[in-house]
Amino acid sequence: MLLMPQKDWQWKYNDSYGLLGVSLGSEIEFLTAYKAKLLIPDALSGMEFSIAHAKFYMSLIDKLPKALSLTDAAIVQIALNATAAHFMLTPQMPKSWFFDNSDVCVYSDVGKVFELKCQKQRVLALVIENTLQSALVMLLSPECVLSGAKTMVQFETIKVMHNRLHPLRAQRHVVAA
Repeated sequence: MLLMPQKDWQWKYNDSYGLLGVSLGSEIEFLTAYKAKLLIPDALSGMEFSIAHAKFYMSLIDKLPKALSLTDAAIVQIALNATAAHFMLTPQMPKSWFFDNSDVCVYSDVGKVFELKCQKQRVLALVIENTLQSALVMLLSPECVLSGAKTMVQFETIKVMHNRLHPLRAQRHVVAA
């Protein structure tokens, strides 16, 4: 079952777990993957889940099943983390050097899923913010080894130039006549 935004949803920093959470009513709290050092100051004091947040979340709820075959729970988890990242994380500078160039010019838009290639591995990433030259993406794959000392884990974000985004490989079905 997909969760639809309610007017009582609230962003709250959970001191016990050290993570940003979304209160989804009186009895349910969803914890995002984001610690205090990554968040804007307002996220630490609690905020309403605004109309802009709800529109962004609903847009992802609509787009994700068209791009990937996921359970409803996974779609909600990705959409809530992406909403938190889009609105609550501090700005980043591009770190494209970790990733291989793409030979294909892509149209990057919020909610699109792409591959990133790094050290012969392919990982899935969701565009959560798009500018003229770069995109902030959230890792959907379990992990991505960037270098010997740095590994990204699922739901971490990184800003990359558009020429690092590789389109998803289309599934081809061959029918013999």
